[in-house]
Amino acid sequence: MRIGLFAVGRLKTGRETDLAARYLDRFAKAGPAIGFELARMTEVAESRASNGETRKREEAVLLQKAHPDGGVLILLDERGKALDSEAFAALLGTFRDQGKRDLTIAIGGADGLDPSLYDKADAAICLGKMTWPHQLVRILIAEQLYRAVTILSGHPYHRV
Repeated sequence: MRIGLFAVGRLKTGRETDLAARYLDRFAKAGPAIGFELARMTEVAESRASNGETRKREEAVLLQKAHPDGGVLILLDERGKALDSEAFAALLGTFRDQGKRDLTIAIGGADGLDPSLYDKADAAICLGKMTWPHQLVRILIAEQLYRAVTILSGHPYHRV
């Protein structure tokens, strides 16, 4: 299963970018053995529209263009379902085992995600009830992707 990340906003060169890249590299190296491939990282600029609703709508159009037809869509949203690492790994494993070819994890912009995306999404999950800056969300989800691979493969990285 090819897994891609879609993010509104671009990371600047620096520690956050390096740390996210480190975990994505680990995921890319460990994933193929259990059927996961890092497909793409799509970054789009935040909309310049004058109001939040229009910005979300414009950003949703860009997400829909980047998301492969028939692929699984997971939205990261503070109002989404809270999963622990093992449940997140199980969710990815379930989609893989169902024969899903593509999966996109979407990180919204400062205004959040357009409501129309929730009807199209296969899941909406949160990384906790707090609001996180998109730079940190990328690091957190990159690490959780790597952790999911280690959980599903029985690697000792994940300890409880």
